[in-house]
Amino acid sequence: MNTLSAARFIVMPKLSKEFYLRRNVLQVAKNILGKVLVTQSGGKITSGRIVEVEAYNGIVDKASHAFGGRRTKRNEVMYGEGGYAYVYLCYGIHHLFNVVTGVNDEPHAVLIRALEPVSGIEIMAKRTRKQKDDISITKGPGNLSKALNISTSQNATDLLGKNIFLLDDGVKYSDKEIDASPRIGVDYAGEDALLPYRFFVKKSLYISGRTK
Repeated sequence: MNTLSAARFIVMPKLSKEFYLRRNVLQVAKNILGKVLVTQSGGKITSGRIVEVEAYNGIVDKASHAFGGRRTKRNEVMYGEGGYAYVYLCYGIHHLFNVVTGVNDEPHAVLIRALEPVSGIEIMAKRTRKQKDDISITKGPGNLSKALNISTSQNATDLLGKNIFLLDDGVKYSDKEIDASPRIGVDYAGEDALLPYRFFVKKSLYISGRTK
Protein backbone atom coordinates (compact mmCIF):
# COMPACT_ATOMS: atom_id res chain seq x y z
CA MET A 1 0.00 0.00 0.00
CA ASN A 2 1.21 3.51 -0.77
CA THR A 3 1.01 6.09 1.98
CA LEU A 4 0.29 9.76 1.47
CA SER A 5 0.51 12.33 4.24
CA ALA A 6 -2.29 14.80 4.88
CA ALA A 7 0.18 17.65 4.33
CA ARG A 8 0.81 16.56 0.74
CA PHE A 9 -2.86 16.98 -0.08
CA ILE A 10 -2.42 20.74 0.35
CA VAL A 11 -0.02 21.04 -2.58
CA MET A 12 -1.39 18.34 -4.87
CA PRO A 13 -3.75 19.58 -7.59
CA LYS A 14 -7.40 18.62 -7.59
CA LEU A 15 -8.82 17.53 -10.92
CA SER A 16 -9.97 20.60 -12.82
CA LYS A 17 -13.54 21.40 -13.77
CA GLU A 18 -12.55 20.88 -17.40
CA PHE A 19 -11.59 17.27 -16.65
CA TYR A 20 -15.17 16.49 -15.68
CA LEU A 21 -16.86 18.50 -18.45
CA ARG A 22 -15.59 16.32 -21.28
CA ARG A 23 -18.45 14.66 -23.14
CA ASN A 24 -16.83 11.27 -23.84
CA VAL A 25 -17.65 9.41 -20.63
CA LEU A 26 -15.60 6.37 -21.67
CA GLN A 27 -12.46 8.48 -22.00
CA VAL A 28 -13.11 10.19 -18.69
CA ALA A 29 -13.63 6.82 -17.00
CA LYS A 30 -10.29 5.51 -18.24
CA ASN A 31 -8.54 8.75 -17.23
CA ILE A 32 -9.93 8.54 -13.69
CA LEU A 33 -7.95 5.34 -13.10
CA GLY A 34 -4.92 6.21 -11.01
CA LYS A 35 -6.44 9.35 -9.51
CA VAL A 36 -6.76 9.62 -5.73
CA LEU A 37 -10.23 9.90 -4.17
CA VAL A 38 -10.10 11.84 -0.90
CA THR A 39 -12.69 12.45 1.80
CA GLN A 40 -12.51 14.72 4.83
CA SER A 41 -15.05 13.85 7.50
CA GLY A 42 -15.03 14.73 11.17
CA GLY A 43 -11.49 16.01 10.88
CA LYS A 44 -10.31 12.70 9.45
CA ILE A 45 -8.76 12.32 6.01
CA THR A 46 -9.04 9.05 4.11
CA SER A 47 -8.07 8.31 0.53
CA GLY A 48 -7.53 5.64 -2.07
CA ARG A 49 -6.20 5.29 -5.60
CA ILE A 50 -8.89 4.45 -8.13
CA VAL A 51 -8.27 1.10 -9.85
CA GLU A 52 -11.70 0.09 -11.15
CA VAL A 53 -14.58 2.08 -12.66
CA GLU A 54 -17.69 1.73 -14.79
CA ALA A 55 -18.99 4.25 -17.32
CA TYR A 56 -22.70 5.00 -17.77
CA ASN A 57 -23.51 6.69 -21.04
CA GLY A 58 -26.63 8.71 -20.40
CA ILE A 59 -30.03 8.36 -22.02
CA VAL A 60 -28.91 5.84 -24.67
CA ASP A 61 -27.46 3.41 -22.14
CA LYS A 62 -29.97 0.84 -20.85
CA ALA A 63 -27.85 0.30 -17.74
CA SER A 64 -27.96 3.98 -16.79
CA HIS A 65 -30.39 5.46 -14.28
CA ALA A 66 -31.04 8.11 -16.93
CA PHE A 67 -31.87 5.72 -19.78
CA GLY A 68 -34.56 7.08 -22.08
CA GLY A 69 -34.39 10.48 -20.40
CA ARG A 70 -35.67 9.20 -17.04
CA ARG A 71 -35.40 12.03 -14.57
CA THR A 72 -36.12 11.66 -10.87
CA LYS A 73 -35.26 13.34 -7.59
CA ARG A 74 -32.60 10.69 -7.08
CA ASN A 75 -30.77 11.10 -10.38
CA GLU A 76 -31.33 14.84 -10.93
CA VAL A 77 -27.67 15.63 -10.27
CA MET A 78 -26.73 13.55 -13.34
CA TYR A 79 -28.45 16.12 -15.54
CA GLY A 80 -26.26 18.94 -14.31
CA GLU A 81 -22.72 19.70 -15.40
CA GLY A 82 -19.85 17.41 -14.54
CA GLY A 83 -17.81 17.68 -11.38
CA TYR A 84 -20.39 16.62 -8.80
CA ALA A 85 -20.96 13.45 -6.80
CA TYR A 86 -23.89 11.17 -7.53
CA VAL A 87 -24.41 8.90 -4.52
CA TYR A 88 -27.31 6.50 -4.39
CA LEU A 89 -28.44 3.61 -2.23
CA CYS A 90 -28.28 0.13 -3.75
CA TYR A 91 -30.46 -2.68 -2.38
CA GLY A 92 -31.20 -0.43 0.59
CA ILE A 93 -27.73 -1.19 1.97
CA HIS A 94 -24.80 0.06 -0.12
CA HIS A 95 -24.04 3.72 -0.82
CA LEU A 96 -22.50 3.87 -4.30
CA PHE A 97 -20.29 6.81 -5.28
CA ASN A 98 -20.33 8.11 -8.86
CA VAL A 99 -18.62 11.02 -10.57
CA VAL A 100 -20.93 13.07 -12.80
CA THR A 101 -19.30 14.01 -16.11
CA GLY A 102 -20.20 15.92 -19.26
CA VAL A 103 -22.36 19.01 -19.74
CA ASN A 104 -25.83 20.08 -18.68
CA ASP A 105 -28.64 17.75 -19.79
CA GLU A 106 -26.25 14.96 -20.80
CA PRO A 107 -26.51 12.62 -17.79
CA HIS A 108 -23.19 10.79 -17.84
CA ALA A 109 -21.57 9.26 -14.77
CA VAL A 110 -18.65 7.06 -13.72
CA LEU A 111 -19.13 4.57 -10.89
CA ILE A 112 -16.04 4.13 -8.72
CA ARG A 113 -15.83 0.39 -8.02
CA ALA A 114 -12.50 -0.13 -6.24
CA LEU A 115 -9.63 1.73 -4.61
CA GLU A 116 -6.16 0.89 -3.35
CA PRO A 117 -5.93 2.45 0.14
CA VAL A 118 -3.52 5.39 0.29
CA SER A 119 -4.01 7.24 3.59
CA GLY A 120 -6.10 6.84 6.72
CA ILE A 121 -5.97 3.08 6.39
CA GLU A 122 -6.54 2.41 10.09
CA ILE A 123 -9.56 4.73 10.03
CA MET A 124 -10.98 2.90 7.02
CA ALA A 125 -10.40 -0.48 8.66
CA LYS A 126 -12.26 0.66 11.75
CA ARG A 127 -15.20 1.93 9.69
CA THR A 128 -15.46 -1.36 7.82
CA ARG A 129 -14.65 -3.52 10.88
CA LYS A 130 -11.74 -5.16 9.11
CA GLN A 131 -8.02 -5.61 9.69
CA LYS A 132 -5.93 -2.77 8.25
CA ASP A 133 -4.19 -5.16 5.85
CA ASP A 134 -7.45 -6.74 4.62
CA ILE A 135 -7.66 -6.06 0.87
CA SER A 136 -11.46 -6.05 1.02
CA ILE A 137 -11.47 -2.67 2.83
CA THR A 138 -11.93 -0.74 -0.43
CA LYS A 139 -12.71 -3.62 -2.77
CA GLY A 140 -16.14 -3.03 -4.28
CA PRO A 141 -18.27 0.13 -4.46
CA GLY A 142 -20.15 -0.53 -1.23
CA ASN A 143 -17.02 -1.21 0.80
CA LEU A 144 -15.13 1.82 -0.47
CA SER A 145 -18.01 4.17 0.37
CA LYS A 146 -18.15 2.76 3.89
CA ALA A 147 -14.37 3.05 4.25
CA LEU A 148 -14.32 6.67 3.10
CA ASN A 149 -17.53 7.55 4.98
CA ILE A 150 -19.49 8.39 1.83
CA SER A 151 -23.28 8.27 1.98
CA THR A 152 -26.32 9.58 0.15
CA SER A 153 -26.20 12.68 2.37
CA GLN A 154 -23.27 13.74 0.15
CA ASN A 155 -25.17 13.39 -3.10
CA ALA A 156 -24.60 16.45 -5.34
CA THR A 157 -21.41 17.42 -3.47
CA ASP A 158 -19.08 19.65 -5.51
CA LEU A 159 -15.93 17.62 -6.25
CA LEU A 160 -13.90 20.81 -6.31
CA GLY A 161 -14.82 21.46 -2.68
CA LYS A 162 -13.23 20.38 0.60
CA ASN A 163 -15.21 17.30 1.62
CA ILE A 164 -14.87 14.93 -1.35
CA PHE A 165 -12.43 15.48 -4.19
CA LEU A 166 -10.11 13.77 -6.64
CA LEU A 167 -6.39 14.50 -6.83
CA ASP A 168 -3.77 13.92 -9.50
CA ASP A 169 -0.42 12.94 -7.99
CA GLY A 170 1.09 12.05 -11.34
CA VAL A 171 0.36 8.32 -11.36
CA LYS A 172 -0.74 7.14 -14.78
CA TYR A 173 -1.44 3.68 -16.14
CA SER A 174 -0.51 2.73 -19.68
CA ASP A 175 -3.00 1.14 -22.05
CA LYS A 176 -1.20 -2.17 -21.46
CA GLU A 177 -1.92 -1.92 -17.73
CA ILE A 178 -5.65 -1.33 -18.22
CA ASP A 179 -8.28 -3.82 -19.34
CA ALA A 180 -11.98 -3.53 -20.14
CA SER A 181 -14.96 -5.82 -19.62
CA PRO A 182 -18.76 -5.72 -19.42
CA ARG A 183 -20.11 -4.03 -16.31
CA ILE A 184 -21.12 -6.03 -13.25
CA GLY A 185 -24.70 -6.61 -12.12
CA VAL A 186 -26.48 -4.95 -15.06
CA ASP A 187 -28.06 -8.01 -16.70
CA TYR A 188 -31.35 -6.06 -16.86
CA ALA A 189 -29.78 -3.86 -19.56
CA GLY A 190 -30.13 -6.46 -22.33
CA GLU A 191 -27.55 -6.05 -25.07
CA ASP A 192 -26.08 -3.02 -23.28
CA ALA A 193 -25.01 -5.32 -20.45
CA LEU A 194 -22.36 -6.66 -22.82
CA LEU A 195 -20.76 -3.28 -23.54
CA PRO A 196 -17.11 -3.10 -22.39
CA TYR A 197 -17.69 -0.09 -20.16
CA ARG A 198 -15.86 -1.38 -17.08
CA PHE A 199 -12.19 -0.40 -16.87
CA PHE A 200 -9.68 -1.71 -14.35
CA VAL A 201 -5.97 -1.95 -13.57
CA LYS A 202 -5.04 -5.51 -14.41
CA LYS A 203 -2.51 -6.20 -11.67
CA SER A 204 -4.36 -4.55 -8.79
CA LEU A 205 -5.34 -6.85 -5.92
CA TYR A 206 -8.32 -4.64 -5.14
CA ILE A 207 -10.39 -5.34 -8.25
CA SER A 208 -13.91 -6.17 -7.16
CA GLY A 209 -15.01 -8.45 -9.97
CA ARG A 210 -13.89 -10.73 -12.74
CA THR A 211 -10.76 -9.84 -14.68
CA LYS A 212 -11.64 -11.62 -17.91
